[in-house]
Amino acid sequence: MMVTALAGGVGGAKLAAGLQAVLPSGDLTVIVNTGDDFEHLGMRICPDLDTVIYTLAGINNPETGWGLAGETWEFLGALERLGGDAWFRLGDRDLAVHVERTRRLADGQPLSRITAGFCDALGIGTHVLPMSDSPVRTLVHTAAGTLAFQEYFVRQRCVPVVTGFAFDGAKYASANFTLNSISQTGLSAIVICPSNPYVSIGPILELPGVRDQLQARPAPAVAVSPIVGGLALKGPAAKMMTELGHVPSAAAVAQFYSGLLDGFVIDRADAQQAELIRATGVEVLVADTVMLTDADRTRLARETLEFAATLTVRKDGG
Repeated sequence: MMVTALAGGVGGAKLAAGLQAVLPSGDLTVIVNTGDDFEHLGMRICPDLDTVIYTLAGINNPETGWGLAGETWEFLGALERLGGDAWFRLGDRDLAVHVERTRRLADGQPLSRITAGFCDALGIGTHVLPMSDSPVRTLVHTAAGTLAFQEYFVRQRCVPVVTGFAFDGAKYASANFTLNSISQTGLSAIVICPSNPYVSIGPILELPGVRDQLQARPAPAVAVSPIVGGLALKGPAAKMMTELGHVPSAAAVAQFYSGLLDGFVIDRADAQQAELIRATGVEVLVADTVMLTDADRTRLARETLEFAATLTVRKDGG
């Protein structure tokens, strides 16, 4: 069963790990957002990509969802004592990834090849693809001005009021994937993980041709809502929705993906929204979507794939 997942950040990484657990090695491809990548201290930092890699390798920090388990912070402390720029937390072992990635990029290797090399070294059987080898940078328009994503997300802790987004470089970038060529045997399902639709999945959808690919999808597409009971389990998705004039809800997420889905998975806390979503022509699975344990991830992944297997691609393209 060949599956392609679109992911970014902690929630996406959790479901990706669940999908990896229930699929044979090599049957899963995870397309990861790189819109939040940035240059820091002379290094290329790829936060979503690293979160997905660390989670699939089972070495992520279970407390935060990002970074490495058992991390130490001697470098960051020494940098801060010297008056260096220490607002973005880089752990001692995490530094090895950033240094080596930056070195290989300087040698001319594309990000996709570097990522594949890291996955091989960490024993990850899943195909992990950065969405593009070309730089795409998410910009957050706020009432206080336009901010680079990490400036908004980390340095300013998501405080500024959001008014919109831009994806610098997206229209000139090439996607690292085409859904029809992920595997010679064809796809069984496309899964949009429970990641922030605006800044984790949105940049992937902005790449030339990606929306067209999803609208003409060769397999059923299912998304899992990152909003549960009107709240985001991780990150600022609900806050962004409110500031953009939307009521934070699973139904609002389904609307964001209009035309791209055959099925939508929502939490039991949002079961009352199921009929509203079904009225748009999208099938709905009500499930327990909060992933607190490895067993939760595996169960949700299995239920999502079983749901996808019951669907047919909408002939109107969604």
